[in-house]
Amino acid sequence: MKMESELTPAELAIQIPTPVPAAALPPHEKFHWAFNMIGVGAILTLCYYAEIVLAVILISVLLAFILAPIVDALTFFRLPRFLAAGLAVLLLVAALVGAVYLSYNQGATLIQELPKYTKKIKDQVNVYRKRAETFEVLTPEHEKGVLDVRATTDWTDILNRGVGSVWQAAFAASFVPFLVFFMLSWQSHVRSSTVMLFPMRSRHTAYITLGRITKMIRSFMVGNLLIGLFIGAASTLVFWILGVPFFYFAGFLSGLLSLVPYLGIVLSLAPPVFVGVGHLESSEMFYVVVTVVGLHVIAMNVMYPLFLGNRLQLNPLAVTISLLFWAWLWGGIGLLLAIPLTAAMKIIFDSVETLRPYGAWLGE
Repeated sequence: MKMESELTPAELAIQIPTPVPAAALPPHEKFHWAFNMIGVGAILTLCYYAEIVLAVILISVLLAFILAPIVDALTFFRLPRFLAAGLAVLLLVAALVGAVYLSYNQGATLIQELPKYTKKIKDQVNVYRKRAETFEVLTPEHEKGVLDVRATTDWTDILNRGVGSVWQAAFAASFVPFLVFFMLSWQSHVRSSTVMLFPMRSRHTAYITLGRITKMIRSFMVGNLLIGLFIGAASTLVFWILGVPFFYFAGFLSGLLSLVPYLGIVLSLAPPVFVGVGHLESSEMFYVVVTVVGLHVIAMNVMYPLFLGNRLQLNPLAVTISLLFWAWLWGGIGLLLAIPLTAAMKIIFDSVETLRPYGAWLGE
């Protein structure tokens, strides 16, 4: 066994310190973990019961970061900031209305053809079901005509959590344009006032931390937008060549759905497969699946690290756990917000001395 003087610095760094008896600890350290757990529980409770309010605010923040460069460009030409913010919000609304208008005819035609597609899908399902029945092993209960029905949990209930009814979602969404406008027009005031909430010795750190979070979120949103447009355009081109019905509608919808974390590759397959059933041959359907999967793999392994790797700096385990946690807490909305929320938490952890070990755990 080596003496302490013979150990290398690396070996000394991993030496386990001698446990300190609980009685010898100061009172504030005895209750340190208890207070931390109470604080975490209070934060989770607030997030759980205020999910709609917090989700609307966070979505507005993400949209504000996308529009901020436009506002800055307009103010460069001496346009008042409130007017520049209003024009940016109007451009966003106009872009959304234009996208809906351009896809309206395709969507209306698809809705008219929906009964035919539903019938074809049912026919295909019946064919596979009849084939599967030939391999089915009958139990005594099945021979008597008794079906074994087990209660199952519908995964769509989890994804729909945080949305509520259509009217509730529409009412919450109506606040988004106004929140984005005020966030953009009062950007400097909000940032400086937020920094002033901290003690004097921590204000510089808070200012730097807010700046890093701003750059991260802006890169995240712009990067996802560029990746989604690339996948949508490439998918539309390939679907057009293969003769996929409603290729314009299915292509861009597939590209946008591919950005959904964890479920993207499955959701992006749904539009082209749905409209292609009964119209495409098996070989053409195979090319559609290969195209969607290939574009998703390229986006996640090439484009995502290129545009976002340096900003997020999250390891795959932390990303997976964050997706699971936020999806459980907020449902589908939590799944969309999980990565930027976790990346922002890592930046905060890295800036606080006592929380840096947690930031290191989340990092690469």
